Amino acid sequence: MRCLMCENLSLEHICRNCQKTFLTPSLYKRKILGNIEVISFYKYGEIKNLLHTKHTDLGYYIYNILAKNSFKKFAAEFSYPDIAAAIAIDDYVKGGYSHTAILNKALKSKNIKPLFNKLRAKNRVTYSGKSKEFRIFNPRFFEINSFKEKEVILVDDIITTGLTFTQAIQTMQKKDHDVLFCLSLADASVK
Repeated sequence: MRCLMCENLSLEHICRNCQKTFLTPSLYKRKILGNIEVISFYKYGEIKNLLHTKHTDLGYYIYNILAKNSFKKFAAEFSYPDIAAAIAIDDYVKGGYSHTAILNKALKSKNIKPLFNKLRAKNRVTYSGKSKEFRIFNPRFFEINSFKEKEVILVDDIITTGLTFTQAIQTMQKKDHDVLFCLSLADASVK
């Protein structure tokens, strides 16, 4: 096959050279709810076209490459005195796979235990391309399927306004889970 970026022959959808050149992550941080850190690996504009593949068959492969280059490397370097549960935000299967579950799975390490089907939105509204006002008036109404781990890392693919993470954090806190921090592939506010 040919690399989606440089069109050279490749065994992967994005060749190793393009992964190294274009998909080496950086860390971008911001805080929500006063003190909870959101760590992102890319500027949204840098990987926008790749992110837009998420509800296609190709997206499965692209999200696995992005997860390997960012989330997996992060998990390998993450040190913590206990085991934290990684919870994907709304890891609902659409189009044959869940893009947030792919990211979550890449976090498996000695200090991070990915859990699946734990945080689901009752309101299936999509926030993509919507205003902050729309997001405020159409909350996701998350519900938790119980799990024993107290400390949590929340996982999503994009942070824009921070409302999805905020709603997820508040839902976790109501069930006495401590959110250590949040991880996203891309931050739309970083220019």
